[in-house]
Amino acid sequence: MVSRSPSTRGSFKMPSFNDERVPQEAAQGASSLQLIDGLGAFDEAGLDAFVRAIRLAECGLSYAVVAIMGPQSSGKSTLLNHLFRTSFREMDAFAGRSQTTQGVWIARAKDIDPCTIVMDLEGTDGRERGEDDTAFEKQSALFALAVSDIVLINMWCHDIGREQAANKPLLKTVFQVMMRLFTPRKTTLLFVIRDKTRTPLSTLEPILRGDVQKIWESAPKPLKYEGTQLSQFFTVEVTALANFEEKPELFEEQVGELRDRFNNSIQPGGLAGDRRGVVPGSGFRISISDMWKIIKENKDLDLPAHKVMVATVRCEEIAHEKLSALLADSDWHDLDEGAKKGPVPGFGKRLSALLHRHLSGYDEEAAYFDDSVRTAKRNYLVTKVLDTVQPAYQAVVSNLRNEAFNKFKQEMKVWAERPVGEEGFAVAVRRCSEQALSDFDKGCSDSYVSQAHWDNGKLREKLQRDIDAHAQTVRAEKIAAIVASIERVEDALTESAGALLDAAAPDTWFALKRLLTHETDIAKAALLSDIAGFEPDETEKAAMLDGLTSFARGVVERQARKEASQALLRMKDRFTTSFSHDAESLPRLWSEKDDIRAIAKEARSMSLKGLSILAAIRLDDEINDRIEPALSSLLDPPSQEAIKSKEFSSDGDSSSILVSNPLAASSWDGVPQGNTLLTPVQCKNIWRQFKAETDYTISQALAAQEAHKNSSSWLPPPWAIAAIVVLGFNEFMALLRNPLYLLIFFVVYLLGKALWVQLDIAAEFRHGFVAGILSLSTKLLPTVMNMLTKLAQEGSKAAGAGNSNNSGSTGRSNRYQEYDMQDFAQDSSSENSTSQGSSHGGSSVRNRQHKNVAQSAS
Repeated sequence: MVSRSPSTRGSFKMPSFNDERVPQEAAQGASSLQLIDGLGAFDEAGLDAFVRAIRLAECGLSYAVVAIMGPQSSGKSTLLNHLFRTSFREMDAFAGRSQTTQGVWIARAKDIDPCTIVMDLEGTDGRERGEDDTAFEKQSALFALAVSDIVLINMWCHDIGREQAANKPLLKTVFQVMMRLFTPRKTTLLFVIRDKTRTPLSTLEPILRGDVQKIWESAPKPLKYEGTQLSQFFTVEVTALANFEEKPELFEEQVGELRDRFNNSIQPGGLAGDRRGVVPGSGFRISISDMWKIIKENKDLDLPAHKVMVATVRCEEIAHEKLSALLADSDWHDLDEGAKKGPVPGFGKRLSALLHRHLSGYDEEAAYFDDSVRTAKRNYLVTKVLDTVQPAYQAVVSNLRNEAFNKFKQEMKVWAERPVGEEGFAVAVRRCSEQALSDFDKGCSDSYVSQAHWDNGKLREKLQRDIDAHAQTVRAEKIAAIVASIERVEDALTESAGALLDAAAPDTWFALKRLLTHETDIAKAALLSDIAGFEPDETEKAAMLDGLTSFARGVVERQARKEASQALLRMKDRFTTSFSHDAESLPRLWSEKDDIRAIAKEARSMSLKGLSILAAIRLDDEINDRIEPALSSLLDPPSQEAIKSKEFSSDGDSSSILVSNPLAASSWDGVPQGNTLLTPVQCKNIWRQFKAETDYTISQALAAQEAHKNSSSWLPPPWAIAAIVVLGFNEFMALLRNPLYLLIFFVVYLLGKALWVQLDIAAEFRHGFVAGILSLSTKLLPTVMNMLTKLAQEGSKAAGAGNSNNSGSTGRSNRYQEYDMQDFAQDSSSENSTSQGSSHGGSSVRNRQHKNVAQSAS
């Protein structure tokens, strides 16, 4: 045995760091450092000096970390000193077998490339710490696995196959915690069998590999590492050494061969050739310091003695078995499948009995293990079991919630189909809501699981919110339907307002206000009656009534704007009605007595009043406008002298100009902008267009009056009569000297009169001279032919009468001729069309007068 003086223990000779370049000899000869003492204190300053001494920062990723673990007094330090030529303290055999290494020591291996850091760990299963103080050995073992690339597990050959001596529980605990705290690296586990016996290594190696595989499979793993193979995180190697005391030469030879395997260990194919997650040399100190802090703060490693570990392992196995049995239970499968389809009657009792059966099985099998471990693992089992069955429970209560909500909606649908007034909406909602919540509570009580304390309060609150939301939706739809039905006032208002505005009476807006108030009051009463069952508060009720009032007013205003947009058409219709019809609404026949200009002015005045009514909305009592006086100036515009005098008097003041000419403004005085239908400028433009279009109608009336005047005056002017008397005196005297001429002219007169009456020449020329000539040219020939036919018929009758009675005198014959001619004219006039009946009636009267004159003359 190589021994060291106690005085050298714990010392670390650091070279001077005044020069950044540390001599290679100083780095190579650096002594070992106690990195972690027996109480777990970490030497930060010593590690910093050690790293600087070996110039680890310059190595980058080209370095390796080797650690050794194993039972106390198993020759770990001796192996490291021979293998890496370090100077760890070794046990003095002559002083007795006792603890030599406390805590964790580190040193640098000599003459090995790459730079290799060696860690010597305190031995496990030592009597100095006792049975119940195993926390430090677990912490140090986890630390070695977390920071090392190669871990030497030193064990005696005769301990192979044993549980505690082979460190199996320790490895299992370390594996479990390492995967939970750190991302596992690829670490090489090199089992070194000491004092090899005659049993071949080929026999021992499979045993060790199988034990490690079982430890890995039995260790609980986080969810993300479930099913992970051992080879993904660890490489297992096995070697054997002869007895150091009995066969020192063979021991040295085998150690030399093993030393050669550590040269270029990080190269591909080396002992640590497939390592991962290497920290650069400059961050080595910070990395291992933080790892030790994490390990020290983790309480899971502070486990009790071996019996507690056994209880832990066994209780975990029982818990996993019971959980697996529950998952495979057919009763559970039935409940799970039923929960997916809908509510399951007796779900709570059935599931509680099922859980009780499996948990009771755990209690029976774990009854003789440590109480604290058994309780902890039972709580773990209960948590896992409840996590497993909770989705089914949530599905059941969710189905209960959906069923209760659907029932509420169905009840509300049934309520909607009942007669109006049988049950108010608010009363029906309260009744259906209480019934739905009661059904949900009963279902939850039936689904209660005794092993769990799940609260359904949030789901019940969600059901209540859904019910309230659906009730509000239905309520809004029903109220909207009621309001829509009440808004049928729009039809009545539109029709009545249109009629009033079309009539444009002086009290139009007063009548519209009365109409609006009347219809709105009726609609409000109906609305309040219909919404009484919804129990609206006063604010909501006032808002709905205000909305109805605004809606009704908006209907009238829209109709007024519509009528205002047709103001020109309304004015023309009003003018036509007043101008073309008399007081009895009969069409006017313009005569000489009619004052067309006065009638036109009156008709335009009435149209202008209609325009003033359509110029602004006057539904508010406070509106006091002067629109009609302002528009009346359009009918009687001021003279140019008056306009000029006003312009000079205003002295350029724009406000004075607007006062003198209100139609030049953009708004009416005293009328809000929102109530203006037609601005003054628009009214002025409408008046101009109206005046231009009605001027033609007036001109046509004047022309008709003039034509009537001309058609009713048949005598020529007095001067023409005087000229006829003077110039025709000789012809008149000739007629008196020769009565035959007079007879001929008289016959020609009678024929002309008959043609005049037959053709109604006065009526034809009433529409103009050219039109009369064209009309007479088409009627003259048929009329003459008709007259000749009548004369021929009367002549034949007269000849027959003359043969039978020849005693008549010549004077009598003349009178008969006159009578026949007058009868012919009368017969011709009776055959005229009915469209000229009035004119023919007058002609018949005149014919009878002429007949009487002829009789007197004869």
